Amino acid sequence: MQMPDPSAAILSRKSSVVRRLQGVLDDDSVIHEENELRAYECDALTAYKCPPLAAVLPRTTEEVAAVLAICHEEGVPVVPRGAGTSLAGGSLPSADSVILGVARMNEVIETSYDDRFIRVQTGRTNLSVTGAVEEDGFFYAPDPSSQLACAIAGNIAMNSGGAHCLKYGVTTNNLLGVTLVQMDGTVVEIGGAHMDAGGLDLLGLVCGSEGQLGVVTEATLRILPKPEGARPVLIGFSSNEVAGQCVSDIIKAGVLPVAIEFMDRPCIRATEAFAGAGYPDCEALLIVEVEGSDAEIDEQLGVIGQIARGHDPVEIRESQSAEESARIWLGRKSAFGAMGQINDYMCLDGTIPVTELPKVLGRIRELSDQYGLDVANVFHAGDGNMHPLILFNANEEGQLEKCEAMGADILRLCVEVGGCLTGEHGVGIEKRDLMETQFAPDDLEAQMRVKDVFDPKWLLNPAKVFPLSVTEPRRAIAAE
Repeated sequence: MQMPDPSAAILSRKSSVVRRLQGVLDDDSVIHEENELRAYECDALTAYKCPPLAAVLPRTTEEVAAVLAICHEEGVPVVPRGAGTSLAGGSLPSADSVILGVARMNEVIETSYDDRFIRVQTGRTNLSVTGAVEEDGFFYAPDPSSQLACAIAGNIAMNSGGAHCLKYGVTTNNLLGVTLVQMDGTVVEIGGAHMDAGGLDLLGLVCGSEGQLGVVTEATLRILPKPEGARPVLIGFSSNEVAGQCVSDIIKAGVLPVAIEFMDRPCIRATEAFAGAGYPDCEALLIVEVEGSDAEIDEQLGVIGQIARGHDPVEIRESQSAEESARIWLGRKSAFGAMGQINDYMCLDGTIPVTELPKVLGRIRELSDQYGLDVANVFHAGDGNMHPLILFNANEEGQLEKCEAMGADILRLCVEVGGCLTGEHGVGIEKRDLMETQFAPDDLEAQMRVKDVFDPKWLLNPAKVFPLSVTEPRRAIAAE
């Protein structure tokens, strides 16, 4: 993935820029030594690395505003960073940019159970939001696989989802308001602790904008009462295509599980070796979870079981206890770590109509044979959010490029069948040059005009989302 050449003028001014940043932050909040900057040279897309000019770790919205105002005056690009768990290179820096990390901004500001919201600083991790309210019977619904580590800031930037987004929606469905700091240091409030805000849907613009429009420092999130009960069922199948057809049939039947998760044989084998969840020996499995009262759960699982049995399953295992439920979910929650134990991999993120699952899974198998690269599939099947893991050897010359080419073919396939390039990982640098596959030139122009309004100098998170062929001339004009 190509990145623009850094600005020699900015690199030559590093010392003065660092001094100005040290003037508005504590000494330990400005990182500029080469060896220390290595920690910020990449995110979870580790195939691409570049140490930044500097990194800053503010603690308040006011400090973020001061940093952005300085960088705006200096013409220095800024790359917002949550926890660095992006799988699309969303927080990859350039050599002339400043990383602005929000990890130290992790406080709970306000909680209202009557109005069902919590306001937090956006460096707080996803799982710790639920941790702040669960003793009082509430939870925060979006649950990415990286929820133990990922920050709310990144969840908002990428509009993250998770296993339970089929019923509860993704981040945008659970985000009520934000405090946004624009590139010039201006602080604005968008939305708030209410169902909907009047005027333009600016909150809809910010959620999923991948750090292109501003830095979100505080967020008001919807919290929900814990369900009365929940129970998963594990269903094994003889092929990926049959499992995909079962997913489509469940959705068509009008049942709304809280989650439908898919894993294929390579992923099952890896997770068994890693976590020992006790999964059956099969080509593919589904984890389907429903919620409600005992009677509601029994009724829903009865319908799901009837549908599954029509596809000649290898095994159906319905949880009978909290311990069994935990074991059913153990392998799925361990999947990405398990795959990392056996090989380098690139995790894709495309979304398709659920009716196209059998076709797309079959085509991915064909592409695997064509490129000579193994693929493990693990994904949120209920809403068609696919995460093929392409396995490759990063130490073998040409393997990364082959992996990228195969990934591009899979993502083009997602668009061809009526889906889109990304569901929750974002575009970043990974899919940047595929945007023209999904969007016509006029569509991209409309999106870039929005950025023109929020960030006229194009300093925020450069070289992400939009193809370089259309953005570099625009950035050059903005810099004049």
